[in-house]
Amino acid sequence: MQIVLVLMLIMEPDSWLGVEVRHFAALQAIAAEHSFGRAALRLGYTQSAVSQQIATLERIVGEQLIERPGGPRPVALTEAGQLLLRHAESIVARLEAAQADLHALRIGEIGVLSIGTFQSAGSRLLPPIMRRFVAQWPDIDVSIVELDDAGVEPAIERGEVDVGFVQLPVGEAPIETIELVRDAHVLVTPKGSPLARKKPTLREIAREPLVGFRDPHIILDAFRAAGVDPEWRFRSNDNPTVQALVAAGIGNAVMPLLTVDERDPRIEIVDLPAVPPRIIALARHRDRYASPAMRAFIETATRP
Repeated sequence: MQIVLVLMLIMEPDSWLGVEVRHFAALQAIAAEHSFGRAALRLGYTQSAVSQQIATLERIVGEQLIERPGGPRPVALTEAGQLLLRHAESIVARLEAAQADLHALRIGEIGVLSIGTFQSAGSRLLPPIMRRFVAQWPDIDVSIVELDDAGVEPAIERGEVDVGFVQLPVGEAPIETIELVRDAHVLVTPKGSPLARKKPTLREIAREPLVGFRDPHIILDAFRAAGVDPEWRFRSNDNPTVQALVAAGIGNAVMPLLTVDERDPRIEIVDLPAVPPRIIALARHRDRYASPAMRAFIETATRP
């Protein structure tokens, strides 16, 4: 009897094989737009087509994925919808990466390389690497894609860039990383500040006005571990802007050293061993084809 049941299960087609990428695209669009109408505009479909795709997806997976309150109220994903969305995003990203690989193979892009970078990596780490790389591989066509700190990882996952600089740890994306540098955090304070003449604690720093980045996880965690929750006078993700605000006497800043222009005579820099360094790594999609150009760049960047 058990053998018969197993054979029946093997022979019965899995209904989940009926899930199509367009179903996941519709789910993503609704999650982003909170409206069937706006999701349809985003995808270039009719509203009824999007509704049909979601209805088909719900029938296949056997769960309600969308809360439909009716009227002008926005639609939202159910708990099951949120769970499936995480998998959908990964699947769609893998499809986009596969598309990028096949495009590169079709047109023979072994001599083309796109590099994703964020501000401080682009200004401090990339130039010396590029100097060595271009000297050895002058015929490779390199494009540099400038993103915010958190934007490089998803760009690699989607195949929008071949390789890029990221901060560790990375998320759940299928990404391989090689550590490049540990970037110490420092206190940046106006020239002549009393804080520059001693080694201040994080509690002492928190008593003074602070300027800084909009989402400084490592820095906030260090302050909270010291028992303080600092208040920020100004926030900016532009490194020169933060430094200029410090130089103007608006406040002090805790910044990774690579983000600081150490030649600026208007500021002073104080080591802060109480704040862990940020770890910058070079990353690539672990399942994508590694072209000769990509392999050459990784070798150049990681060579001692």
